[in-house]
Amino acid sequence: MNDLFSTPQPKKTASKSAPSKSADTRGNPAEARGNNAPALSVSEISNSIKRELETRFDRVRVRGEISGLKRAASGHIYMSLKDENAVLSVICWRGQASKLAFDPQDGLEVIVTGRITSYPGRSNYQIVIDSMEIAGEGALLKLLEERKKKLASEGLFSDERKRAIPFLPEVIGVVTSPTGAVIRDIMHRLSDRFPRHVLVWPVLVQGEGAAEQIARAIDGFNALDPNGDIPRPDTLIVARGGGSLEDLWAFNEEVVVRAAANSKIPLISAVGHETDTTLIDFASDRRAPTPTAAAEMAVPVRAELIGEVQNIGRRIYAGANRLMGERRMQIEALARGLPDPRRLIEEKTQRLDDRVERMRNAMKGYLRHQTSELSELSARLPHPKQQILLASHQLSSLSDRFEGVGDQIVPVRQFEMDKLDSGRRMASATALRLERAKNEITSLDRVLEGVSYKNVLKRGFSVVRGADGNVLTAADIGDGTKLDIEFADNAFIQAIANEGEEGGTAGTTSQPAPKKIQKKTQKKKSDTTDTAQGSLL
Repeated sequence: MNDLFSTPQPKKTASKSAPSKSADTRGNPAEARGNNAPALSVSEISNSIKRELETRFDRVRVRGEISGLKRAASGHIYMSLKDENAVLSVICWRGQASKLAFDPQDGLEVIVTGRITSYPGRSNYQIVIDSMEIAGEGALLKLLEERKKKLASEGLFSDERKRAIPFLPEVIGVVTSPTGAVIRDIMHRLSDRFPRHVLVWPVLVQGEGAAEQIARAIDGFNALDPNGDIPRPDTLIVARGGGSLEDLWAFNEEVVVRAAANSKIPLISAVGHETDTTLIDFASDRRAPTPTAAAEMAVPVRAELIGEVQNIGRRIYAGANRLMGERRMQIEALARGLPDPRRLIEEKTQRLDDRVERMRNAMKGYLRHQTSELSELSARLPHPKQQILLASHQLSSLSDRFEGVGDQIVPVRQFEMDKLDSGRRMASATALRLERAKNEITSLDRVLEGVSYKNVLKRGFSVVRGADGNVLTAADIGDGTKLDIEFADNAFIQAIANEGEEGGTAGTTSQPAPKKIQKKTQKKKSDTTDTAQGSLL
């Protein structure tokens, strides 16, 4: 590539055939001069032409229609500019191609700026450009319409992507030139309507690099942390004053339109005057005819809000009073048809007390009834000694009958018993009968144990007997009565009862004086079993 720009010096070569031809050309001076000129190589003449072109046409502007546009894998652009009579080859190196303000296309009329040079490898001349602009408003409108259709087909202008503008944003971000009248108009309008915190991202609004700066500003506002030192705006305004189509072209660039469509922050476009339309207007969430109108869309009028809030407050207060009055009248009307709550509560309280009293009396009556039934059942039960004695008599009778019957049957039925193994069966039957009798005696023993007074003694009671061994009651004990007191651990205490003094007072019915028991002997452990229980216990 560097060979295209190299300018080697022509080599000085001597003509070896000049002396031999001098005699032949002496008659023709012109022919002699041509024959005497030094012979140049192809490279020398090509480089000379290259130097002449680059010196003569170092900086030119050429207008023509793009044809045969090609983009190399390296990023360079090769194309031709043509008119009705000629064609000129054009090269745009990769570094300059990335800085072009628009995407060149075939059939587009443009004006390029660059230098004329030649390519010795093909013996043709060409222009190496460093800038390109669209020639004529018609070409711009055609490019604008094609770009609009392309972006619309991708859905960047669809209504589903548009978001509502916040009613009262805390922070407003403005993307515009910091030196123009636009920012002053926006700030002045915001201060009149509802002062808000404003962040300005200064950018170029026309010329080379303006589109990239605008797109970076929109992306930069969206990249701010909501909780960071610099607050993230709630609303964005992209604004510029009026101008020609060329002046507003930066807002038609694809990079700006895509940044506006992808913005997460609701965006208001305010580019140019009311009649000016750019592609960012279709991608934004809302279009304002002027920057001042954008400020009006961003915030409401504070005085109007205050008046509306006061009006709503008055209406709420009046409605609440009217509602409370209606509810009070309804309650009073309903209260007239209801009984006195205090009387209802008093009646229910009296009924509750009555139910509690009846429940207590019922519980006492139930306990008395159960106690009476228990006493009746206890009186009907036979004495355990009688049951044991009767069982013993029955057992003895059965034993006697068995022995007598055995003596009579065994001699007579010995043969049959031996033959039928009656002895084994009789032994089994006898063992079974004895087992049943044993179980019956055990059952009676359990009954006796259940009604035995020993269990009562274990609960802390004692049995008081007289000298004859009979159980005494309080009425049987007199002064000097000898007592034998039995406890649960088979311990006996002998004592003598003495009459106590009367504890009544004059005018009252005298009660029997309590007996005082004086211990006469120490507690002793009984070594004998209870003879009253019989030998079975």
